[in-house]
Amino acid sequence: MPAAIPAYLTNQGHNIIVVSVPVPDFDPITGCLPPGIFWASWEEFTARFGGTPHRESLLLGLEQALIALATAGCGCVYVDGSFVTSKVHPNDFDACWDITGVATNLLDPVLTTFDPGRATQKAKYGGELFPAHVAASPSEIYLEFFQTNKATGARKGIVGLNLTRWKS
Repeated sequence: MPAAIPAYLTNQGHNIIVVSVPVPDFDPITGCLPPGIFWASWEEFTARFGGTPHRESLLLGLEQALIALATAGCGCVYVDGSFVTSKVHPNDFDACWDITGVATNLLDPVLTTFDPGRATQKAKYGGELFPAHVAASPSEIYLEFFQTNKATGARKGIVGLNLTRWKS
């Protein structure tokens, strides 16, 4: 079952039903996931998106970032980028994290360092991580921005990881 849905994603007064389904197959034309947020356990995520030495290396960095975020109280992270596509050799991973419950004094300062190309984050974790609620463009926060195919403008899927049930 996924993490509680962050308040900024809900529409008060409406019932919301969240169904946990396996991460679906990639679109055969775009190589992206179909639109939506697909929740996975860490074990499911690594089984689905690992498989090569390069991907396994990126997973190690992502895991370290998730541990740092969970330690600071983060409840969920959304993974995007070529890492969650059919691309065999993604450059890195992109992710955004829910700020709800995060104790900033416990947060690794690298996770709030946004130098050119996010070089500091990439050096430590192998990818880029942004607060989900921050504006990625004049009209979208990162959580929305990550669900848009930059090449076509079409909606695409991302993967949600529940850190409240992080590895014991």
